[in-house]
Amino acid sequence: MRDAGDAVCDDAGMEQRIGVCNLCEAVCGLVLTIEDGRVTGARGNPDDPLSRGHICPKGVAIGDVQHDPDRLRRPVRRVGDTWEEISWNQALDLVADRLAATINEHGKDALAIYLGNPNVHSLGAMTHGIAMVHSFRTRNKFSATSVDQLPHQVVGNLLYGHQLLLPVPDIDRTSYFLVFGANPMASNGSLMTVPDFPGRLRELQARGGRMVVFDPRRTETAKAASEHHFVRPGTDAWVLLAMLHTLFAEGLTRPPSYVDGLAEVEQVLAQFTPEVAERASGVPAEVVVRVARELAAADGAVAYGRIGVSTQEFGLVCQWAVQLLNLLTGNTDRVGGAMLTSPAIDAVGRGLLGRGHYDRFRSRVREAPEFGGELPVSVLREEIETPGEGQVRALLTIAGNPVLSTPDGVSLDRAIAGLDFYAAVDIYINETTRHADVILPPTTHLERDHYDLAFHLLAVRDTARFSPAVFPKGRDQRHDWEIFRDIHTRVVRRLRRKPPLRRRVLTEARLRLSPTFIVGMLLRTGRSGVTISDLRKRPEGVDIGPLRAGQLPQRLFTKDKRIDAAPALVMGDLERLRGQQLPGDDELLLIGRRHQRDCNSWMHNTDRLTRGRQRHHLLMHPDDLQARGLQDGAAVTVKSRVGSVVVEVRATDDMMPGVVSLPHGYGHQRDGVRLGVAESVTGVSINDLTDPERLDVSGNAALSGVPVTVS
Repeated sequence: MRDAGDAVCDDAGMEQRIGVCNLCEAVCGLVLTIEDGRVTGARGNPDDPLSRGHICPKGVAIGDVQHDPDRLRRPVRRVGDTWEEISWNQALDLVADRLAATINEHGKDALAIYLGNPNVHSLGAMTHGIAMVHSFRTRNKFSATSVDQLPHQVVGNLLYGHQLLLPVPDIDRTSYFLVFGANPMASNGSLMTVPDFPGRLRELQARGGRMVVFDPRRTETAKAASEHHFVRPGTDAWVLLAMLHTLFAEGLTRPPSYVDGLAEVEQVLAQFTPEVAERASGVPAEVVVRVARELAAADGAVAYGRIGVSTQEFGLVCQWAVQLLNLLTGNTDRVGGAMLTSPAIDAVGRGLLGRGHYDRFRSRVREAPEFGGELPVSVLREEIETPGEGQVRALLTIAGNPVLSTPDGVSLDRAIAGLDFYAAVDIYINETTRHADVILPPTTHLERDHYDLAFHLLAVRDTARFSPAVFPKGRDQRHDWEIFRDIHTRVVRRLRRKPPLRRRVLTEARLRLSPTFIVGMLLRTGRSGVTISDLRKRPEGVDIGPLRAGQLPQRLFTKDKRIDAAPALVMGDLERLRGQQLPGDDELLLIGRRHQRDCNSWMHNTDRLTRGRQRHHLLMHPDDLQARGLQDGAAVTVKSRVGSVVVEVRATDDMMPGVVSLPHGYGHQRDGVRLGVAESVTGVSINDLTDPERLDVSGNAALSGVPVTVS
């Protein structure tokens, strides 16, 4: 095998390089064709033991990000309505001066920090960004976690003792795959790293297995399923609890011996019958009972729930119920069930990632509880706009666009515009960073080394892969980890009240080490026997093997190595669920959706991903259109409690009656200015309609099931 840093070059100057697409959680291996310093081709690497040659349209377009003329390569400072390039020293000093001045004058909580989704896809952000953020003692820390996955992490902490000790579906060996609110045909998995999901689904079906999907939209995944059932948005908890009720009522439970609290769970669930679930959700009671029986009877089965059940007002209850379905049917830590990974760098087992904690402090205005040191991003706007001690006056965002990706984007847009100072670490001027005073652009995916510290924890097969940078860093460029190091060092120098000397020295020493050096040391001191030298010789990756059963209870982080199936936070929220106000028969509920060629709120300036039929319209059932006297293709007004948008509507029976859908990540035109997107991209932002007052008890935004009118 050749080193990934070596290129195969022909007489015409064409090179073949091994790389990785870390734009989404699938982290597929790539073979890149490079000519004259540009990526001219990208295909899946068939030798990659995890992705097996798979590639999606985003991977094909990764060179478009590298060569994008809209991408920032040097720091810029906003001067009125224009931008001017400045030197790195100027930019870093300006950021450090203003952040330190804000903290010195108004206190540590006057600074807010927001981390966007791409941080977990960057090695430098994982090794250095988190350390820099922790060095600021502000309580006003926010991230995309509270937009779409916080219930998972809270349940992981409550049941298993660690927020990221999350069993993943053993999709390659399961016989029954039960899916709630997830669309892996478009996403290639989420909190389940599963590249080539279509191929793996075909293999599941070829061995006689089945996939059953519950979703208010007939998604790409639902269309490929053995069966699909519509479920009213925001009511999945009733269906999941009724399945648990059925398992208890029919004596179908076979939980592991290390699970406690089941008598309390059984008693609480007595009221959540399939008949009650049918009235709430629209799912027939006989379907609920049958699917519960099938899950219990299958030889290796697994339940999985993702964004659709996390982004609702009872997301925590839903994710708890999904875990209990696997535990009660004996499918946790079982081949074909929900299993733990054994990564070469066990970031959970080695304490590199915190276990998580809940409600140690609360937000200043609404008193929303924190989790893991972060507050729900839904409270950011009010923390900026509400005067008083601890008011947010300065903001640092890192690879994020909260104006498009968090609730009530219009109000947050207004709040961010009114800050005293705002700095961004980002490669684009987007709907949020357009308000920044300074933007510090790091190198991007193909210019930096990569090892997945996060997604190896969640992959459906244990592998390890190190991908050296495909292109060298330019002379006037900085890696993200270098930016984080320099922000920390310069701000600390300017603080009147400095951190304790020991903590300061340790943080600075850690930030001076390169991410690649840290990965090498972690591999060398791990138990897998895989070293970075091995991975350099095998750029396609090393196969460690399928997921292993028999890891529980010894890997639990709970004090007694047991699972409490009845945590107080969940039991209390079941009381709230009983009082849930269900929508009226004529009320419409809004849900989101994603497309395989979308990457959250960015990559819409890439022609190859945006060409073809537009996909940013409102989807609506024909009966709902007819009932309102609306025509397919018409421009309609969609209105919620917090705002309204005008968008084209499209009729489709893929939608459950009473449900409408807008995609996430659109709405790039703000104040009449189109920001770095192709001319063909219009659309509106679904988060101009979502409501920051609708939260799950975990703090996650309830983006799904928003009541709207369409006229």
